[in-house]
Amino acid sequence: MHMKHEHKDLGEATVEIKFILDDPEPLTGGLEKEIHLKGAKGESILEVALDHGIGIEHSCGGVCACSTCHAYIEQGMDSVCEATEEEEDRVEEAPAIKQSSRLSCQCEITGDGPITVRIPAWNRNAVKEVPH
Repeated sequence: MHMKHEHKDLGEATVEIKFILDDPEPLTGGLEKEIHLKGAKGESILEVALDHGIGIEHSCGGVCACSTCHAYIEQGMDSVCEATEEEEDRVEEAPAIKQSSRLSCQCEITGDGPITVRIPAWNRNAVKEVPH
């Protein structure tokens, strides 16, 4: 499933986001462990990743109904929205939670960055959709 952000009025992608992929091959098909991108305010970390070919697992389609898109915000927590109570409840279901744990589908860019996001090795897109 690929998320669309047509329902949002996004500005220019100016916020620097560094993705650190502990196991990049299942997520991107490549071996690059660090990917530098730019996102727009109002865009979620998951949307930025998916738009640039980083296949973060998101079983529920990004509606905060699971914890498969769990990631760590290692820098720039002040440049993303605060977690809602609903998100915090879902994060508790994720493996290996830390203070920096967020659901990438709910973590929207609000500040100027930079933001560093770590995608742990256990987060894999096991089933990739193939266009027909």
